[in-house]
Amino acid sequence: MTHRPLEEPLRPVRPHPVDGAWHRPPEPDQVDPAVLSALLRRHGWQRRGGAAGRYGRWTPPGPGGGGTSLLVPESRAFPDSDDLLGEALLALTRSGTPSAREVLVGLAVPSDEIRWWRDVPTGPADSTPWTVEEQLRAAARQMLLAGALATRARAGYYGARHRRAAAVLLESVLVGSAAGGGRLTAFVPVGTGRPLAVRLHQALYAAREAIDYQRATGGMDAFDGAVEAGVSRELTEALVALVRGTEGARIAVEWAPAAGVPADCAAGVEPVEFSPGDLPVLREAGARFLRDEPSVPVRITGTVVRMHRSGPRGDGNVRLRVIAGAEVPHLRVSLDEEDYRIAGHAHLVGLPVRLHGRLESRGGFRRLSGAGGVVPVQVDEAERDRLMKSIQGHGESTAFFEEACSGDD
Repeated sequence: MTHRPLEEPLRPVRPHPVDGAWHRPPEPDQVDPAVLSALLRRHGWQRRGGAAGRYGRWTPPGPGGGGTSLLVPESRAFPDSDDLLGEALLALTRSGTPSAREVLVGLAVPSDEIRWWRDVPTGPADSTPWTVEEQLRAAARQMLLAGALATRARAGYYGARHRRAAAVLLESVLVGSAAGGGRLTAFVPVGTGRPLAVRLHQALYAAREAIDYQRATGGMDAFDGAVEAGVSRELTEALVALVRGTEGARIAVEWAPAAGVPADCAAGVEPVEFSPGDLPVLREAGARFLRDEPSVPVRITGTVVRMHRSGPRGDGNVRLRVIAGAEVPHLRVSLDEEDYRIAGHAHLVGLPVRLHGRLESRGGFRRLSGAGGVVPVQVDEAERDRLMKSIQGHGESTAFFEEACSGDD
């Protein structure tokens, strides 16, 4: 049985609603005029006059925006406020500009916005190779995953730990279209994802400070403290992927106007910048995190899904599907002859087992070393039936008891 490599990205986060059916704007009575104005300003719209204290006239960014304008009331204090909001929202839905769609997304799903820019060489008429956008999306996805992992625990290296919970958190993230392969925006809903945006914001600034410290002093000590802010090997790898092949890259986190600025964070800060000169430091920090992350003592409960040993007697290797005790989906375990026998009997009667050992950082926290004390765990008949059907449903029972096979676990 093979394992997914650590470098392989998780499934793509789902696209934002403008990539699918987006026929209705938010209802005017659900829109705060101040929030709409803040979103228009954020996405490059320009206020060009209007009746002071009553409404503002906004035009879209870019040279083609002169013929379009929105009248946005400054408050609901006047009788025509809902009418003006309705007309503005309808105009936004009919506009083909990316900025209009992003404003609508920000209104429909109050979100913190994470933006990435990559300064990449361009070809004729500012064209870019098709791989450039793919590289940007992959790096952004890696960075979101690193931020999601840091909301679960602080570690220099996560490996396979906490990935299921992090993937669930990423499911709520909405992603915009890359602009020419050099810019990308992710919308992180405040209700479900603000901890992710906050942690990533703090981790990026901590990484920048640690890099500056290393480049000034030659010491890597600042990366030790940066772990508490969310810096990890996963984040340094994401930054390397973002910066590699560019002249520089920037990341900014902008807070949802409807929710305000979270505690311990600042509003209106400049994007965090990284350059190709930072790459050696980032790679060294990633290797250091991988080397120094300690093994973890754990007590695991899991179901046996595969067994292998070279002969009819002696030590053997077992693969467990983890139920409790560690934030990883599967583990490989080496057992002595007696523990191996107990694990096999437990599998045959449909019972999980409990054992102790140390979760090793080598291999991504997928192996339990020093394992022992295997005991069956009693469950009721309904749960036993469910476990047996789960194993059979995954086709793993056919791979069980590979006593004579030479394949690796």
